Amino acid sequence: MSPVLKTVQTTLSLNKLSSSNYPRKEKKLLQHGSCSFPINNVQLSFRGGFEVVSNVNSSHKEKTCLYDEGELEALPHVQTLREFPREELVAKVVMVRFDSTILLGEKLDLSSQSASKALYTIKYLHECGAKVILMSEWSRKINPKLLDAQAVADILSSVLQLKVIALRCISCKSPLRREDLQKADIFLLENLSEYKEEVANCSKFAELLSSEVDILVNDSFCQSHKVLASTVGVARFCYASMAGFSFEENLHQLKKIAKTKKKPYVAVIGGGNLKRNAAALQFLASRCDALVFVGQMSFQIMRALGHSIPTNLVERDAHKAALDIVQFAHDKNVLMSYPKDFWCTNQHLPTELEVFPAHGVSASWLPVDLGPRSLEEIYSLVTNSKKIIWIGPVKFSSSKPCTVGTSKLAQMLCKQSQCECEITIVGSTACEVIKNESNSLSSFNVLENASVVWEFLKEQKLPGVMSLDRAYPFEIDWSVAYHDASQPLVVDIGSGNGLFIMGMAQNRKDLNFLGLEINGKLVRRCLDSVHQSGIRNAYFIGSNATTTFRSIVFSYPGELVLVSVQCPNPDFNKPENRWSMLQRSLIEAVADLLASKGKVFLQSDVEAVAMRMKEQFLQYGKGKLHLSHDQYNIRINGNAWLEENPFGIHSDWEQHVIDRGAPMYRLMLSKSTGS
Repeated sequence: MSPVLKTVQTTLSLNKLSSSNYPRKEKKLLQHGSCSFPINNVQLSFRGGFEVVSNVNSSHKEKTCLYDEGELEALPHVQTLREFPREELVAKVVMVRFDSTILLGEKLDLSSQSASKALYTIKYLHECGAKVILMSEWSRKINPKLLDAQAVADILSSVLQLKVIALRCISCKSPLRREDLQKADIFLLENLSEYKEEVANCSKFAELLSSEVDILVNDSFCQSHKVLASTVGVARFCYASMAGFSFEENLHQLKKIAKTKKKPYVAVIGGGNLKRNAAALQFLASRCDALVFVGQMSFQIMRALGHSIPTNLVERDAHKAALDIVQFAHDKNVLMSYPKDFWCTNQHLPTELEVFPAHGVSASWLPVDLGPRSLEEIYSLVTNSKKIIWIGPVKFSSSKPCTVGTSKLAQMLCKQSQCECEITIVGSTACEVIKNESNSLSSFNVLENASVVWEFLKEQKLPGVMSLDRAYPFEIDWSVAYHDASQPLVVDIGSGNGLFIMGMAQNRKDLNFLGLEINGKLVRRCLDSVHQSGIRNAYFIGSNATTTFRSIVFSYPGELVLVSVQCPNPDFNKPENRWSMLQRSLIEAVADLLASKGKVFLQSDVEAVAMRMKEQFLQYGKGKLHLSHDQYNIRINGNAWLEENPFGIHSDWEQHVIDRGAPMYRLMLSKSTGS
């Protein structure tokens, strides 16, 4: 038997822990990336069925599985500051993209949930021992006191009760230096709105912003529908990117919109631009029981239903989209409600008001508010509902967004919120009206930026969300996955068709083997093969290991003794993505979780890939990993490699390379004792 494998065996026998004396660890999550491996067909007996879900804690599954597969792709489970290992923040430089509309407004309400969570993000990082760099855009429109970065730093110092130092590095185009960060613990960069590179997502600008930064915390949810250098661009240069507490809360509220367990579900829709928002209206029609139009879009719906409306109220090029929505709602048996009457003002005598039926507005009159019949119909629909979303202002062509009808609608919703009805309020205008009527928003789900919500309802991916790291969303029941979950664990990253895991599991019953593979179809096949063979010490999880390795392995009750990365597929056509699967976050997670004397086995048929993997593990392994020099017995191009696979079990691609007589480049790393 190979000396390397004997060393692993010795480690296993000395450090074996039982589930009774090894407490279940708190779930921790980490970063995203891409991970792909070459796959060859293998003759195995397969049948359908994906068994991962059967091993998910049911209550947690209900909490996280809000969407079907397509929606999960549009709004993935992301890494959050709440779930990130607290100890990983110590002495790190953390950049926080905060929301200026929350923290820098002229009237900051410290009792509001949005403000308290935004402040907690910064204070939490400070308490964890991180150096914090704040950045945002601001304007004197939201607060006339926002004269310059120093004035903003003073305001933040007062609000946080912590000293904030203004830095000048963007205007000087001078990268931040570590010695600059010794002056204080919290810093503020210059106003991002003054730099066109911000909205252009300029790569060089993003690199300048992120100089010396380890971690990005995005806490500006209101910008998540935009591609900005401070959110999307900076994430490329940080080894971890996650959502702050305020961002996380808004994301949670956004997810609730798509849930349809509570019925009847009514959408109250204001505003205009029906053509632009047509996809969002179809999304709502696919989930709601009624669409209640209370704004400019109502005229386009009325026209699509065959009613005549004044030409000055017709939205150009929106008729076909309106017809499609009406047909879609009809096919789904969704009620469509539009105003039955309006308060109108005389164009020649603006102070004169009169109620007109919706189909009989005179030429010289303009609708400015909902009439009494319209409000009665809305009231009857709202009072019978269990879930409501209000998005868009009650606003017509020449009216102000805050009208009597708006106040009446807000009063209805405030009353209904006391009847176990789940209500989501979208948009700053609606939120302000609700707050005026109820003095509190605590009974409502609140999303103040309507633009973000409209984009989500159109099923568009939100760039600010997609740039964050992914996290594994499920709690794993290891006692179901393995016969004895206390046995030491071996993890193969990019397990492909599972030949290595299956072969090792049959040879070593005293170990548990876990394959992490991004290809869901391969995972289903491997799980089915495990089930048919009756093997109880092998398991497979469909996940991007680059992002979820820490969260998955940390929850395992036994020790991690071996990690293998075999034959990753380099994309030579995209140099910037070639090594994305071995990001710093993954290597640090392996170094942290590996048991003392545990091993890392790396191999590839491409020498440059093997060399790069070795360099990265040594660079990012926190000094815990070193080469097992005594095991190298061949030299190729002056570099020492393992001649044979020390485990005697080949992966599918490895066997293919051997069959064609090509060399494999193998190496073994070991974790230092006491690390």
